[in-house]
Amino acid sequence: MSNFILAGLFTEGSTDNRFLSSVVERTLRDVSMDCKGDIETSLEIIEINKSGLDFVNQVLEASKCGSEKFGILLLFVHTDSDDINDELIFNSKIFPANEAILLQDEKEYCKVMVAIVPIQMTEAWMIADRELLKSEIGIEKTNTELGIHLNPELINNPKSTIESIIRISKEDQTKRKRNKGLNISDLYQIIGQKIELSELEKLSSYLKFKQSLIDKLIELNFYKN
Repeated sequence: MSNFILAGLFTEGSTDNRFLSSVVERTLRDVSMDCKGDIETSLEIIEINKSGLDFVNQVLEASKCGSEKFGILLLFVHTDSDDINDELIFNSKIFPANEAILLQDEKEYCKVMVAIVPIQMTEAWMIADRELLKSEIGIEKTNTELGIHLNPELINNPKSTIESIIRISKEDQTKRKRNKGLNISDLYQIIGQKIELSELEKLSSYLKFKQSLIDKLIELNFYKN
C-alpha cells in the first residue's frame, strides 16, 4: 500500500509558480524514491490575498489555507535572497515564519515548512542549465559572450541577464522569425519542466532546499536514514 505526500507551494509571485511548481514537484518525486515503501506525491499551488500582510503572516495564511483547502502535509515556502547569500532572508523571514507556524494548532495549520531561497533570485536557477536556456531562446553564442559563464548565484541580476540574452537573440537576423515575440515570461514554465535536476544540484541554494526537504521527511518518518 502506498503512502501519500500532498504538499503545497507558496511563492512570491505567479512567474515563480510557473517555474518552481515543476521543479519542486519533480524534486519531491525524486526524493520520495528513497523513502520507505511506495510513496505517491502531489503538489498544490497555494494562493492567498497578501494585501496588508507581512511575510510571516503571509506564510501563516498560506499554511492555514493549504491545510483547510487541500489537507497538505508539507508547505514549500519560496522567497528570493536578493543577495549573494541567504543569511539575512533566513534570519528575517524564514526562521520567524517557521517559529510562528510551530506555535499554531496542527488541526488548522500545516506545521511542516520547507524553505526555497534561491541565491539572488529564481532566475539564477533558470540559468543553471545554460544549454537549455540558450536552446529555448534560440541563440548559439558562447556562455562567455552572453555573460552566463559564471556560477549563476554570482550573477548580480540574473533576470536582467536573461532579458539581455533575449534582446541579443532578436538582433540576430538569422533568428529573427523564431524570436520575434519571445519574452522572459514565456520561459518560466518550459524551463521549469525541462531543466535537469542534476544541473540545479550544482547550485548551493538548490542543494540547501533539497536537504531541508529530506530532513523534514526524516522527521515525518518517511525517509530512510
